[in-house]
Amino acid sequence: MESSLREAALAHVPFFVTAPGETDVLFVGVIWFVVLAVFLIGAFYLNIHALPERLAHHANHNQIQLIGVLTLLALFTHNNIFWVAALILAVIQFPNFITPVQSIAASLRSMAQGKAGEGSFAPDVKARSDVDAAKPVVTASESSQQENPKDV
Repeated sequence: MESSLREAALAHVPFFVTAPGETDVLFVGVIWFVVLAVFLIGAFYLNIHALPERLAHHANHNQIQLIGVLTLLALFTHNNIFWVAALILAVIQFPNFITPVQSIAASLRSMAQGKAGEGSFAPDVKARSDVDAAKPVVTASESSQQENPKDV
């Protein structure tokens, strides 16, 4: 009776139960799945983590170094606020405040020189050319070299 009970029990054993001395196929499959999942999740995490830096690089952002530092701080400290700050800096383009301020300074300089010289406003061409001389002159060949190839 015992042998017939044993034979009946062996017939209803699930597929994942292995005989002694055989390779556990389910265990090997789960190990491969876990190792592959860990690598894929890690690659996805690092890819998402580098998103602000890639956005800033693609847009030729002025503050790319700050964005890179913020993403590294977020990676090493696990403070997500650094990553969010880097993402916001990468997405938002800040306006150029320097050029209008330099123009205002040049206009005030020319007005001051005009009042000191004649008593009436006479724009000074030299003061204006000083501001223009401070700006770098970019030729057409140099401007095409400075463009990011991803933008073209």
